[in-house]
Amino acid sequence: MTTSLVEVAAYLPETSVPLEKAGEILGLTVREVRRYRRFFGLREVRWDPGARQVDLLVAAANRLPMLSLYRHRIRYVMHARTIEPTGPYSVDPLHEAVDELGLDQAVTFSVSQHACASGLLAVDLAGRLLAAEGDPDALVLVLTGEKTYPHVAQFMPAAMVMGEAAAACLVGAAGDGDQLRAYTTRVFGAYHGITARTGPLAAEFEQMYVPALAEVIRDTLANAGVGLGDLRLILPHNVNRLSWTRLCHLMDLPLDRVMLDNIPVTGHCFCADPFINYVRARDTGRLRPGDHYLMASVGLGATFSAMLFRH
Repeated sequence: MTTSLVEVAAYLPETSVPLEKAGEILGLTVREVRRYRRFFGLREVRWDPGARQVDLLVAAANRLPMLSLYRHRIRYVMHARTIEPTGPYSVDPLHEAVDELGLDQAVTFSVSQHACASGLLAVDLAGRLLAAEGDPDALVLVLTGEKTYPHVAQFMPAAMVMGEAAAACLVGAAGDGDQLRAYTTRVFGAYHGITARTGPLAAEFEQMYVPALAEVIRDTLANAGVGLGDLRLILPHNVNRLSWTRLCHLMDLPLDRVMLDNIPVTGHCFCADPFINYVRARDTGRLRPGDHYLMASVGLGATFSAMLFRH
């Protein structure tokens, strides 16, 4: 059985908040805002002030064109999260979303062990669950995207602004859709304590970040027997433009091989970024049948992950 992406959809809130306004809300200094705009390539962020967590998830899932047709085949629903779920025990946004989507028959749970790389973890786990299920018609619905709150910003490095766009994907095991070729994840546990924007550990993490990500990408390609020159596109997490520019320089990869369109306009949307970028690449014709593309994410903790697909 082959793990595959059967359908992918994204929800981008209509409200765009300029970086300067977002900086006021998040407590960024004027100097930080200028650095974000000039060096990190950020311009605005998508927020949905009137939406609850459940609204983001349902909006993304309802954009899957064939959801109504495939609903009865969905065995599991996963919410891949960066932040562990919190709130009153009687309030569960994921289960509320499942009820609204008419998926009460599905086993429902969240994964957050890889922080912002948990979206790729969820796809891998979905494939394993389907293989164990043994039913080629079974599907898993993976949901990504979270609400942003000002207090979350203090736990994030100073190279990103969090956004509220969300994504949904149906994962299958019958080979239909984009086929998963390889998945690599590596945890650097020495950096589990990074919660501040500055300090020796944060500085050390910044130095190892690009080389470590490049190594994970190379290993993923090697595991599938695919050369860097055969890679059509990298679909990144939308942290900032500077880190991807440095990675391309290190790997001798043209910058236009990385889908950077969304970084200036969406912010870093937790686990949803690679899937949002997939929708953008697909809808703008940057992926052709047979192309290899790679999703890449890094989660605080620190987990580096890459996942290679054939379109």
